[in-house]
Formats: sequence, structure tokens, C-alpha cells
Amino acid sequence: MLAKRIIPCLDVKDGRVVKGTKFVEFRDAGDPVELAAMYDRSGADEVVFLDISASQEGRGTLLDMVRRTAEEVFIPFTVGGGIRTVEDIREIVKAGADKISINTAAVQRPELIAQGAENFGSQCIVVAIDARKVPGQQRWQVVTHGGSQATDLDVLEWAAQVEKLGAGEILLTSMDADGTRDGYDNSVTAAVSDAVNIPVIASGGAGNLEHFRDALIIGKADAVLAASLFHFKELSVSQVKEYLLSCNIPIRPGIAREVE
Repeated sequence: MLAKRIIPCLDVKDGRVVKGTKFVEFRDAGDPVELAAMYDRSGADEVVFLDISASQEGRGTLLDMVRRTAEEVFIPFTVGGGIRTVEDIREIVKAGADKISINTAAVQRPELIAQGAENFGSQCIVVAIDARKVPGQQRWQVVTHGGSQATDLDVLEWAAQVEKLGAGEILLTSMDADGTRDGYDNSVTAAVSDAVNIPVIASGGAGNLEHFRDALIIGKADAVLAASLFHFKELSVSQVKEYLLSCNIPIRPGIAREVE
């Protein structure tokens, strides 16, 4: 079994890292460059940087912030938000990102997934899927534009399609669980993991150590992403890794270069 990954997420709005609940009610969590550098030093496997207001505001990702963050980070670094064209992908990769994440643009122009994979390799293309449970049904719909616009797309069907188009990974966020700290939505995570053969990152809802374990075992995720627990120092990356190792879950050793 491949080692599971622990990934802090930096949601950036107006130049600051923020964390909300169900994509609203944001509170400030700090400077993105400083936080990314801290996670790099503390043994995180990767860092994800999402410019969460770019699509809503109709602008591109903040490239200068990407450059400054990339200078401080030596682990794999994913950037998303406001990416609409192959040229946008090229600019972000040039700025220092290892991978790019697309959500709204992928739904609007699915061919962008294939074009990105062809030009930069599937390993560079992460498709973010924001999922919301359809009331009264055992299915989930895809939501775009930072959680503000619902679509008619079924999450499982869309996940299978993005894999066929060449995506190398899926970043799956449950809007229902996001920021609640009640645990990841393991139902949708397991369903998507069963529907595709590419890695699935579980996102939304982490509140304690057991939630990370459950997302990896019950949700069958390949990686777990968290934000507020790490940002507000309620848990550290090393604590999560030590706990998961105690549960006999394969985890990459977290080598902290400084004390957290």
C-alpha cells in the first residue's frame, strides 16, 4: 500500500489565509507565505494553496504570492483558483508550483483537463470537486464558483469523467462537512474512491485525530487535507502522523526541520 499523505491547505482571500464554515463565515488565519514555510519545516507531505475568491471575482491567481510561497517551500506545492487556460497553467508552473488545481474552469471547459495533461503531464493536473449532498437522495451534486453555484453534474459521474480526461488526482471537498469539525464525509469520499483509479484527497470536516484515520480507512482516501486544525495550532502535522502510524496506517515519515 502506498503511503498516505497529510496536506495542509491554505485558502487565500484578499491576500490572507482564511478559514470558514461551509464556504462562508471566514476568519483570518495568517500570512500565506509564512504558514506555507512553517508547514514545509514541520514535515507536511504537500501544501495546497487555493485562491478561493479568484473565480468569483473573475480574475487570475495572485502570481506574486505563488512565487514568494514557492521560494519558501520545498515539498510538492499545488495552486488553484482563477485558472482558466493552458497559459494560466503555464504561468503558475513557471511561478514555482508543482501542480495546479482546477474546479470551476474544469466544469465549464472539460477540455482544459485534457489540454493541461497533454502539455504538463497528468501528475500536474488536480481537479478539485466541491460536493454537496442532494436532499433526500443518496447522491451528490458538483458545486462551483467557491461553493456559490450549484450544477446538474453528479459527483461520481464527474469524477469518472475527469479521470478519463487525464486528471492525475482529485481533491474532493464536502461542502456539508467543511469547517464543521464533525469529521470528513466518508460516504462521498468512499464513493468517489471506488469510482476512480486515481488518488483522492479528502477535504472538509476534520476535527480530531480519529477523523483523519476514518477518512483514510472508511473513506478510502489516498490523502487527507486540513486547514483550521493546523492553522490555529490545535493539532500539528507530526501529531497526526504519529497517531496514524500507531493505527498501522502507512505514512511518510514527518521530518520536522524546526520544532512546531
